Amino acid sequence: MLDKFMISCDGSLYDTSKKEWSKLPPLRANFSRHYRNIENTKQLISCLRAGQYAWPGGYQLFFITSDGGCLSFEAVIDNLESVVWSIRNNVSDGWKVEALDNADDCETAVICDHTGKQLNEVLDYE
Repeated sequence: MLDKFMISCDGSLYDTSKKEWSKLPPLRANFSRHYRNIENTKQLISCLRAGQYAWPGGYQLFFITSDGGCLSFEAVIDNLESVVWSIRNNVSDGWKVEALDNADDCETAVICDHTGKQLNEVLDYE
């Protein structure tokens, strides 16, 4: 049954079992895409569906919380109930995700505040 669905390059979800499906509007626009600013839980879930790497380029992405913390995709997925609750209730408790960023663009180490894992490789140009 899942074989009939397709996610387009713009992140929209289509049902390919319908006749002339490509001429129809998507079942869900923005089903799987990255948002720089995350304003609600639909955008958060869309980012999770799109995955932890940017396209094109394959850069490692991470979430930024309202208190300036860094969370990996793994940490957000493992604590999704807390993250969703914090976003919906506008609570800055360390789980309220507000943004998505590229760890590989950072000049210093990006460490997940929950798992303690480093999310990027710091290059020394000296």
